[in-house]
Amino acid sequence: MSGELSMWVEIPVAILLVLSSLFALAGAIGLVRLKDYFQRMHPPALASTLGAWCVALASIIYFSALKSGPVLHAWLIPILLSITVPVTTLLLARAALFRKRMAGDDVPAEVSSRRTDQGDSPMP
Repeated sequence: MSGELSMWVEIPVAILLVLSSLFALAGAIGLVRLKDYFQRMHPPALASTLGAWCVALASIIYFSALKSGPVLHAWLIPILLSITVPVTTLLLARAALFRKRMAGDDVPAEVSSRRTDQGDSPMP
């Protein structure tokens, strides 16, 4: 184990790491440019998850080539992120919607209606 890797390993690792940084940049730009809280919560969540997948894949490729065997435990981080990020995003959206309703602010009609389209039975 000399510590030197072939170009066929270094190139995909470098591409995945640069791709991960581009996802992070896209999430940051989305966070800054979008006006509403509900719009701003999606780009960072999606970008961080995609960026974590790219970094994990780069890590798997690099350390598998370094050890000359499969190293798959790096998948644990993006799998846990893929499970927890949507749940956290949903909870944050519901909390923000609740605060907006309590403050008396306008809430979009899609989320503020308590009745179905026919208007005869309340939603649970």
